[in-house]
Amino acid sequence: MSSDDAQDLDRRIDAIESAYEFMLAYAAQGRQSDQGGGAASELRSYLRAMENALDGLGEVVQARAKGLGEGVAESIEPFLDAVRIDAGRALALIRLASAKSAISSQLIDNVNASIHLRALLTDLFVVDESLKK
Repeated sequence: MSSDDAQDLDRRIDAIESAYEFMLAYAAQGRQSDQGGGAASELRSYLRAMENALDGLGEVVQARAKGLGEGVAESIEPFLDAVRIDAGRALALIRLASAKSAISSQLIDNVNASIHLRALLTDLFVVDESLKK
């Protein structure tokens, strides 16, 4: 795996974590809608960044695992499958929220609490620590 590929994964993880942190703050604001200015209008930007980071994430993680040497990717294939599935489910969840014309804090609070997003975040912590050279 090239350093560009490793940097791509790092950028994706950073985008997902940043969006999640923003969403935690947004959920605490008690907003009925993301319409208006300030932090509310930033929400969609974070959701887009998260969507872009999630799209194709499984393949990027697979490539990083293959870059660690012979047999590593094969030995952890079940975990890599879980990452792909969790990324796909989290992507669908983010797209569902983004499709709303007005996104409330309550909706984002429930997105944050979703087992699909939490599983992905845990996967990424494991990936970040275990796939380092």
